[in-house]
Amino acid sequence: MFFRDRYDAGRQLAAELQKREFEDAVVLGLPRGGVPVAAKVADALEVPLDVLLVRKLGLPAHREFAIGAIGEGGVRVVDLAMCESYRVSSAELAQVDAEERIELKRRSQLYRKGLPPISLDGHTAILVDDGVATGSTALAASQVARKLGAKKVILAVPVGSASAVEELRQHVDEVICLRVPERFRAVGQWYVDFSETPDEQVIELLQRHRKLMTGTRTSSQRVASEPLPAGSGLGLGVELPVWMSQIDREIEIRDDSAVLAGHLSVPERPIGVVLFAHGSGSSRHSPRNQAVAAVLNQARIATLLLDLLTPEEERERANVFDIPLLGRRLLLASDWLEQQPETAGVSLGYFGASTGAGAALWAAADPASRVRAVVSRGGRPDLAGSRLSDVRASTLMIVGSHDPHVLQLNGAAAERLRCEYECAVVPGAGHLFEEPGALETAAGLARDWFLEHFSEVLVPGGNR
Repeated sequence: MFFRDRYDAGRQLAAELQKREFEDAVVLGLPRGGVPVAAKVADALEVPLDVLLVRKLGLPAHREFAIGAIGEGGVRVVDLAMCESYRVSSAELAQVDAEERIELKRRSQLYRKGLPPISLDGHTAILVDDGVATGSTALAASQVARKLGAKKVILAVPVGSASAVEELRQHVDEVICLRVPERFRAVGQWYVDFSETPDEQVIELLQRHRKLMTGTRTSSQRVASEPLPAGSGLGLGVELPVWMSQIDREIEIRDDSAVLAGHLSVPERPIGVVLFAHGSGSSRHSPRNQAVAAVLNQARIATLLLDLLTPEEERERANVFDIPLLGRRLLLASDWLEQQPETAGVSLGYFGASTGAGAALWAAADPASRVRAVVSRGGRPDLAGSRLSDVRASTLMIVGSHDPHVLQLNGAAAERLRCEYECAVVPGAGHLFEEPGALETAAGLARDWFLEHFSEVLVPGGNR
């Protein structure tokens, strides 16, 4: 009834799986203990091995109580009924999401060492863990796998509790569990050696298997680092293949009166860098900004999500509308980017939301500014005031059709611009672009705008 260790469990589980046929399978180990088991399964089936990283979204007041989960690529699964029952606001949920996503990204970088995750789009995802007790992690992983495009999800474990196995059968296409003991207390009781799996072991197993599979992957198994096809899902809570950066780190920029926190992501051979501007201090933790940044990163555009205000400054509401203050800090951050070896000399762009759009255009009007392109999403470009006529950077203003007040303000601001500009109205979108497909559309428009203007010499001119 016992497994010697996780490798022994993996060999026995692999023997059972070899009795079946799987179409376009990818084996996904659930870190950390599930990876040694999954490695044996992937070896036996001769299919790709990867990890499936998920993080529980806990109730703000009681983090151990799950109200949802997040996965790589911007995927988020939320129990809306639970959120409503416990009165979890969208702001509270966004805060929990942002905190867990930082840890998710850290683990992805740690385990894969810069390698891209394997795409699940159209494949059979075989989720492997060393066992299931409550099944909550496996359930979250199965939901994330489906969001990432898996056409079929199979859960394979050496041992599990009867209640968890029965519940999971309702959420996956098949559960393969070697042993379902009548008296189940914990997964570890069914192993002679259930010592903790170190991170180094997970990394070694993944790298070894990648080397074994090099040259054998079929062309249909597109990895997530390749360009996204038109219409790929992007944004809050929808599918987005994760992008692995060459540089991905938290940074600080010191102003005379403040220390500004930011998050810098730089792909290999970047063609430009976009500095995100938001009037509040939430830019680097904003799920919407993170979703747009991921789209730009996929297109080899580096991003800096910067908090233009400190938490203390943000408490003073007037600072959110202090456009000169925000604009000067954008210029400071632009100079900082020029001093970094990974972003020095590349094309610069600004992406502004809310009052950050006004700050972006205020900064772009500076005579010494080298910014080539500005994108405003649901922003207030009108707040740049008299400096609008001095902006030389090509400007795209994206507004939702269901945001009439901001639409009117953007139209008035456009009349004062003397540079190349466009106004793009996203049908059915409101101010926050929360509607299905709205953020995806805005992110695609921003990406295309930057790609177009980063590849050409900026020449001031009339509107398009």
